[in-house]
Amino acid sequence: MTRHMQIAAAPRPFRLAAVALLLLSLGLCTAAQASQRERNQNGRIEVSTTPGGYPLVIDGQPAGETSTTVRLIDLPAGHHTVEILFPNNTRWTHDFEIQPGKRNCISLAYRPHAIELPHTVQSPCPYPVNISAPATAAEGNIVTFASDVAYAGPSALTYTWTISPPSARIISGAGTPTITVDSTGIGRQRLTAILVVDDGSGDRACRQRASASTIITSTPPPANPPRRFDEFPSIAFDDDKARLDNLAIELQNNPGSTGYIIVYGGRTSPLGRADMLGQRASAYLIGTRGIDASRVVVVNGGYRQTDAFELWLVPQGAAPPQPTPTVSAGDVHPSVAAPRRRPHR
Repeated sequence: MTRHMQIAAAPRPFRLAAVALLLLSLGLCTAAQASQRERNQNGRIEVSTTPGGYPLVIDGQPAGETSTTVRLIDLPAGHHTVEILFPNNTRWTHDFEIQPGKRNCISLAYRPHAIELPHTVQSPCPYPVNISAPATAAEGNIVTFASDVAYAGPSALTYTWTISPPSARIISGAGTPTITVDSTGIGRQRLTAILVVDDGSGDRACRQRASASTIITSTPPPANPPRRFDEFPSIAFDDDKARLDNLAIELQNNPGSTGYIIVYGGRTSPLGRADMLGQRASAYLIGTRGIDASRVVVVNGGYRQTDAFELWLVPQGAAPPQPTPTVSAGDVHPSVAAPRRRPHR
């Protein structure tokens, strides 16, 4: 967004041009571990301003005020417009394409001041150009570089951005005052945005250059993955209990973990076989082995050739395991249990 600042006539031989500068801030978009909410279909903007207290508008709707500490705002994936209303009718606005699980880091600083210009000065050049950007961001986050150009001339400005390292990718805003950059693949490096602003007059003083950098930290290590430590066909309950005993021991030795039991019904097993096996296994672990019910999760995994179990140990914060059926429901031909005969009297 380009702001053309008008200089009003003054009764004295000097006139004042009010200039609003958005300077590099020390706002952080850290490498904190993604929460469960971030793993769904939402994305996130992380916004801060220095000073705080400026109205924030998202998609035309008030969204409170900015603060000097980072505000975390989750948004559905898709197109969103973010505006920050600074004093003196100074408005910063940018369109974002929010991606699921991605963070968009915005950090702006506002410093109003006045520049005295002699009445005889005709050229609006040179003019200040400043770029705001987060001080740090985690690898994979989307970093916003926002420029503020105090140009009072009549010409339309052109904005030419260059990004370093070359592996970084401009997602949006090329040719505009604000760009967003995907930092995927550039962990532990400095992400630098260089902007050249030109009014097309050919005057060297009207071609200004500015840059800003964000330190990209490495992606935080993922939580310990779930561990499958046993997989077996269900033949007899006594055999199942021996394998479930091993799961009980693992849960006792790892008090922060959860036991997942994925049960598969066989191709020709009676209807509801997987549910019955899962309920029986859960009752054994909770009732006989004394495992807390909150630490036992039973999943109906669908169908395999024969009745089968998978036993998993899932650390706290790890993604749960997914079933891996090998037989589709359309290929299942459940057997019918033979009716019991009445005893002869």
